[in-house]
Amino acid sequence: MESPEYVQTSTAAAMTLKLFPGRFYRGAKLKALNLLLTYSDGCKASCAYCGLSSKRVPVSSKTFIRVDWPIFATDEIIARVNMYGSSLERVCISMITHRRAYEDTLTLVRRFHEETPLAISTLISPTLMKSREMVAELKRAGADMCGIAVDCATPELFDALRGRGMGGPHRWDHYWRVVDWAVESFGRYNVSVHLIVGLGESEREMLATIQRAYDAGAEAHLFAFYPEAGSPMQEHERPSVEQYRRVQLARYLIHRNLARYEDMRFSTRGEVVDFGVSRDVLEEVIEEGKAFMTSGCRGRDGEVACNRPYGNERPSEVLRNFPFLPNEEDKALIRQHLGLA
Repeated sequence: MESPEYVQTSTAAAMTLKLFPGRFYRGAKLKALNLLLTYSDGCKASCAYCGLSSKRVPVSSKTFIRVDWPIFATDEIIARVNMYGSSLERVCISMITHRRAYEDTLTLVRRFHEETPLAISTLISPTLMKSREMVAELKRAGADMCGIAVDCATPELFDALRGRGMGGPHRWDHYWRVVDWAVESFGRYNVSVHLIVGLGESEREMLATIQRAYDAGAEAHLFAFYPEAGSPMQEHERPSVEQYRRVQLARYLIHRNLARYEDMRFSTRGEVVDFGVSRDVLEEVIEEGKAFMTSGCRGRDGEVACNRPYGNERPSEVLRNFPFLPNEEDKALIRQHLGLA
């Protein structure tokens, strides 16, 4: 069962398409279908934190970004999108590092473009992208947005966790070269750079990289590190909610041109101590609530469609990424996390 005839999909997507039973906590609705290419010999990369890593030891349940990703026939997924996908606005087709992934992604993009009403994002593996023309072909095939999972905030962490330090094929400079190629093809802010908070970087380092992405014409989409059992980083500590909140808030200020990284001040440990805006602006942003929602590709209304309900934490935990607007109780807790209560 391999791509392009088969794909993996998130548990949330399987529930939405009525392939699995279940309900979403607090009435959340999935707005984007996340698909992952699949091959019997797996991903050829060896990223230290990833559930798909070739270095991951066998475990009873193989997860990716915290949840299981069951395999279904592409034909069935497309049929169910057209039957049950009324809440869906977008599909994200994600490559893994595999020799067949690029051509199979083109096949899937064309199919979803021709056979469903969904807008299409591609989460690409830059290591497979040998030219800007390869990126441009994804746009011509029907994708309108492109994501690049840089993940690590510094070249040193990237090399240690994704590159030479793990015997992996990925290279920091090439990833950023492909970001530039993607912006050329898809347009400014139709490209995203995925970043994982809590891999060992400081807040200062993370926000410098968010600013770099934004200046290059890419939005930064945030994830909170969650240890995958059997991975080399299974014992690595998760980032605190307070750390994640500060990065979320600062990212939002950068994305809305309310502040720049250079305006912010940091402690000797690299923690944000001044966001570079007035308290009134901070209060307005917190009251609006969008800064603390899942960051992802946009839907028809210009708001985030890729909302990945509970992808970063269990519903019973404090929500790091809200898949809906935070309510008053949520915002009171957010203020506590930020030390602004």
